[in-house]
Amino acid sequence: MRRWILGAVLAALPQAALWAAPLAGEQAAVHVLNRLAYGPRPGDIERVRQSGVQAYIDEQLNPPALPVALAQRLDRLETLKMSAGDALERFQEARSGDQGERREVVQQMASEAAEARLLRAIDSPRQLEEVMVDFWYNHFNVFSGKGQDRALVASYERDAIRPYVFGSFRQMLGATAHHPAMLFYLDNWVSKAGGLNENYARELMELHTLGVDGGYTQKDVTELARMLTGWTYRPKRDAQFAFDPRRHDNGAKTWLGKPVTVRGEAEGEYALDVLATHPATARHVSSKLAQYFVADQPPPALVERMAQSWIASKGDIRTVLRTLFSSPEFMDQQYAGAKFKTPYQYVVSASRAAAMPMPEVKPLVGILNRLGMPLYGCQTPDGYKNTEGAWLNPDGLGRRISYALSLANGADADKVQEALGTSVSKQTAAIVADSNERLRAAMLLGSPDFMQR
Repeated sequence: MRRWILGAVLAALPQAALWAAPLAGEQAAVHVLNRLAYGPRPGDIERVRQSGVQAYIDEQLNPPALPVALAQRLDRLETLKMSAGDALERFQEARSGDQGERREVVQQMASEAAEARLLRAIDSPRQLEEVMVDFWYNHFNVFSGKGQDRALVASYERDAIRPYVFGSFRQMLGATAHHPAMLFYLDNWVSKAGGLNENYARELMELHTLGVDGGYTQKDVTELARMLTGWTYRPKRDAQFAFDPRRHDNGAKTWLGKPVTVRGEAEGEYALDVLATHPATARHVSSKLAQYFVADQPPPALVERMAQSWIASKGDIRTVLRTLFSSPEFMDQQYAGAKFKTPYQYVVSASRAAAMPMPEVKPLVGILNRLGMPLYGCQTPDGYKNTEGAWLNPDGLGRRISYALSLANGADADKVQEALGTSVSKQTAAIVADSNERLRAAMLLGSPDFMQR
């Protein structure tokens, strides 16, 4: 049965990317739930259809408070509330103890960070906020498996990503630049005059802001690294950002064609100011947002309008998203269902559609590992990709279908089909209707329609 479903998925995927009808009514509701949220739960499509797509978009851009039940469950996660300093101190204390104690501390930190992320993604009504956390974490990626970052990623997401997902890009850029998780991950904390480390400076321009074609040179990378010398943190105290003037390179510098005034820490802040509002940054990040929300090859005209919105608003993320979501391209039928879900999007959307109680998230963490997308586990600074080419392969599909079969045990197939609405094609609906009742939910969650968003 698993092999049969896999064959059907592979055969049908090319057709799954297009809808025949214009995006209106229920189809429009399905579309925004698949893009601004991690897919519909039972009843969501009807609620969005009745309230209106625009009302839903407005609500998601100005999200309400978390429901009490979810807040209470999150409150029980002990390590999630720790400051970066407290988490790092506990991690270092465990390192000085026996191997078993260290492993236990690391596992608790990792499991509680994963539980919080997955609980929010599955159950929070603030769906767009969770989608943006996924986007921005990958944009400013930090790998949790590197040394001290095992203790710091929860604080990094909480303090440097979440507060800014709809706000000022400059503020988020600064928050990530100052956070010990980033300083440690890309080695800027050890960079100093006479012992320069260019890792962070290079990724700051290539990935976080200007883009690989942003018009800078290798000399600009070196000069920026010199401007950022002395940007470090106090690992043996409170793990807070600190500027060490003794490590700073006070020599003359020329960056992006302009002389840089020697002024210590302020040189780095000046660089962040320039990068956050640079036209190349506006286009690079707008293109990534359009790729995430519209198509793997984003429409150039849309990217340009978003970039102009970025420049006019000085990098206000909510303003740029409004430009994106109000565009004709975003609601164009040719892009509906055109995105292939990442493993993270697939696992979360399947859990939402099945509406199953989630007593623990360990099975979800396990399947994400098997699908090649462990939470906080991307080792390279470019983060996980969100394109079809990165994730569409027979082995990955087979693992998704195996997960659908296990998740569907106990799931109500009728409720799953109701939750998915018109995202289930007539062909899939007919095949499911003629199938064994025990397999219907699995066939819906393993169908080619459900692999797309």
